[in-house]
Amino acid sequence: MVHMKATIDIPDGLYRQVKAEAALRGVTVRKVTTQLYRRWLNEGERGETRESSSVWLRSWLEAADEAIRQAPAGPSAREELEADRNRLEPK
Repeated sequence: MVHMKATIDIPDGLYRQVKAEAALRGVTVRKVTTQLYRRWLNEGERGETRESSSVWLRSWLEAADEAIRQAPAGPSAREELEADRNRLEPK
């Protein structure tokens, strides 16, 4: 994929807020900006989304994959619940 470099002027305070929030979420400012541009291109005249259901689903699946990659080591919530359920069942 070819990338275009662009210089934009935004208020310092806004940039600092975006950079800090991006760092907290573990993403780059470039990724945030790209996501916002894509979202803007998918909006209709009144801000309605034109995003297809397949695009929406793909974005959610990508977010889920990213969450799984960043999840701490250890048992999953499902494993915890099953272990707890087994604890309560009569032996």
